[in-house]
Amino acid sequence: MDERFYHLDTCFCPLTDGYLLYYPAAFDAYSNRLIEMRVPEEKRIPLGEVDAVNFACNAVNVGHTIVMNQASDELKQILEQRGFTVRETPLTEFLKAGGAAKCLTLRVTEPRQDWPHTSTIQHRVVHLEGHLLDSGLINQVLDTIVATGGSFQVLNFNLGRQRQDQSVAEVKVSAPDGAVLEEIMGQLVDLGAVSLPDAVTNATLDPVEQPGVAPDDFYVTTIYPTEVLVNGAWIRVQGQRMDGAIAITHHTNGPMARCKLLRDLQLGESVVTGSEGIRTIRKPSSLKKSTEEFSFMGAGVSSERRVELIVEQIAWDMRRIRDQGGKVVVTAGPVVIHTGGSEHLTKLIRDNYVHVLLGGNAIAVHDIEQALMGTSLGMDMKRGVSVHGGHRHHLKAINAIRRCGSIANAVEQGVLTSGVFYECVKHNVPFSLAGSIRDDGPLPDTKMDLIEAQQDYARLIQDADLILMLSTMLHSIGVGNMTPAGVKLVCVDINPAVVTKLSDRGSVESTGVVTDVGLFLSLLVQQLSRLTTKYAQV
Repeated sequence: MDERFYHLDTCFCPLTDGYLLYYPAAFDAYSNRLIEMRVPEEKRIPLGEVDAVNFACNAVNVGHTIVMNQASDELKQILEQRGFTVRETPLTEFLKAGGAAKCLTLRVTEPRQDWPHTSTIQHRVVHLEGHLLDSGLINQVLDTIVATGGSFQVLNFNLGRQRQDQSVAEVKVSAPDGAVLEEIMGQLVDLGAVSLPDAVTNATLDPVEQPGVAPDDFYVTTIYPTEVLVNGAWIRVQGQRMDGAIAITHHTNGPMARCKLLRDLQLGESVVTGSEGIRTIRKPSSLKKSTEEFSFMGAGVSSERRVELIVEQIAWDMRRIRDQGGKVVVTAGPVVIHTGGSEHLTKLIRDNYVHVLLGGNAIAVHDIEQALMGTSLGMDMKRGVSVHGGHRHHLKAINAIRRCGSIANAVEQGVLTSGVFYECVKHNVPFSLAGSIRDDGPLPDTKMDLIEAQQDYARLIQDADLILMLSTMLHSIGVGNMTPAGVKLVCVDINPAVVTKLSDRGSVESTGVVTDVGLFLSLLVQQLSRLTTKYAQV
């Protein structure tokens, strides 16, 4: 890998008793892995750059004597500790011609070393398809192969004739052993690579032997649509989400594959292990574009972009989804109430732009506190000042709802007459509140069983077209982990770190907006109003 070491004998020198003197930086990851497999660690003597460029590896070894051009004191000490004697002889004139002691000799009594006749090197040819250059996917695939300890040979690369055409590539992947190849293929499958049809085998299925526990080496799912090969037929995995296992069950009409959390695995199911017989499907829009070109605000998240431009696009998406009978899910934190965003969120609910609301105990408590007492966390929402005794208001709000038995009952009994959750009840918008250890009360609607709350969230986000995440890191990350590719995610938070974390989940459907959530909702409602006016005029 280093052009200064153009022959093997300039950076690789076997020694007596199975020792090896070599310069690791001259080799790629694949070759270093082969060296490490063949030569035990205690027998390997790696060189530093100073000794390497003085061609210490281009040495002559006779018994326990090593003749070389020059050796550092450190190298001499290491060799002496292993029983060798170093003899230095000036060969600088010969170094000018590209060689040292080894290149000045012709040995005729090399000892014979019998290596195993069977090679452990494994190969696999993978197929890639998509906008491989524009997305940077081909670079990512090749870098993954090398970084994981393999090597590659590009057998075929068809760029296509037009820019809109997809590229097709076939790459031969080599690895020093089967374990490394499996590790490489596991990562390539996640990038959308598939083995050539004549090399594809059925997925490996291992039975569940303990409820809630997957077999070793189980395949960990991603957000991308996945298919598995069972009995010679590709089967689409149902319930796609990241960080799950693929469970196979057999029915009268054939096998069924489903993405399941570890805790949900049951006896009688089989789980896909390894990387054979698995393929992920990535649409062109699901491929992240990569560029090294410098540009201002070129990152996916920036607090300096004009928020109005992003809001305009989001408004268009929400209007289109509503008109086509789609589904928009909102995940919101209590900051929505504190920043005065509740009036805008209630309008979105009334106008049928929100079809599911997810959050925690806090957003409901502060929304109800504002509806009943005009405060949020004891702050007067109109005057922006603390109210005497206001620190008790949220507990009074909780108590009022607990007296009614539920939020819906409070609306029916006329106790709750306004606010976000009032509108949800009145317009039949389902909501789910996931509790935490810090919750006061909690409200009777809050699910304090974590597993129950996760299951309810997962049920409500099914078939979502867009998920709007409003200033709630915990619930937004939870929802993001449940969401498959193809669903647009919009994360709004004043903290750029939260937005970045959500946008880094591997899909370009993620849009980050760094701004005050109250301001964002206000702009969103204004833009939707303009769109409605335009439609009315037409």
